[in-house]
Amino acid sequence: MWQVVGQSRAVSLLQRSLERGAVAHAYLVVGPPHVGKMTLALNLAQALNCQGDNPPCGQCDSCQKIASGKHADVQIIGLENAAEIGIDQVRQVQHSSNLPPFEGRRKVFIIERAELLSIEAANCLLKTLEEPAAGVVFILLASSDSFLPSTVVSRCQRLELFPLPSSQVGEFLSQRWGVEGQRAELLARLSHGCLGWAIAAASDERLLKQRAERLEGLLDIIGGDYVMRFDYVTRLVGWFGQSRGMVQEILGLWLDWWRDLLLVKLGSGGTITNVDQEAVLVDMARGYRLEQIRAAIKGIQATGEHLRQNANPRLAFEVLMLNIPPGGGG
Repeated sequence: MWQVVGQSRAVSLLQRSLERGAVAHAYLVVGPPHVGKMTLALNLAQALNCQGDNPPCGQCDSCQKIASGKHADVQIIGLENAAEIGIDQVRQVQHSSNLPPFEGRRKVFIIERAELLSIEAANCLLKTLEEPAAGVVFILLASSDSFLPSTVVSRCQRLELFPLPSSQVGEFLSQRWGVEGQRAELLARLSHGCLGWAIAAASDERLLKQRAERLEGLLDIIGGDYVMRFDYVTRLVGWFGQSRGMVQEILGLWLDWWRDLLLVKLGSGGTITNVDQEAVLVDMARGYRLEQIRAAIKGIQATGEHLRQNANPRLAFEVLMLNIPPGGGG
């Protein structure tokens, strides 16, 4: 049974390929974080090695081993305390892919956050994708394929996973996880249609606590002077050196906040993301002009894009701090 929720198009395509015996040697699964990419990849790995009658059955020994990360022929490759996936990791994959399966029918290599492959690693992987070994399937997972070499993308069958409507996420949380109404709505809005995040937040209070701390940091910046803002830049630079993904998450939260201010200002408060902060947003929106809010949104978007293009992080954050309007609209 396929466990990924709300991605019927991708599941149907894979199911038909399995039934026809026409599985591709490489797939590129694209979609935002927590939308279900890893779940789909593991389900495909299960289906390729399932011992049941209706793969993936989820019950046989092979399916359960894959689900628990203990199957010898299914490997997940990702960041190893580094900023990118290196060539040595891909060389290990190359070596392993040339060996026969140990306990299953197919060897499956899942490359998580494939957009973070180094140039050398991507070129090394390309050689393997151009001359794939029999019985081997590669599954590349990426938030966007724009940062992958076009030569790698062209060697893969592309599957795109889309965010779910917030109403569907809320219903799933209520019916399957027993999350009460207002909390389910909040998590559904904050998830941006990525069910994996909503499920994680429903069971782990630390995620909402982390969000509250990051919002507090944003409000301090808005209300603070430039000394405070540039002190925060130093913190952001340090976090960026440890985890680029974490900083992009922070910028995403800031972007949500300013978009909510824009929606409130335009009289569309019913569609905001931060529904638990509506009163704060309404009060804050009174102090800003529309052009100021739009400028803040553009500034945050530009900073995220500059960072993805390997701009100097300190410079990018300093420019952002100069462009965020002060509290009260100033």
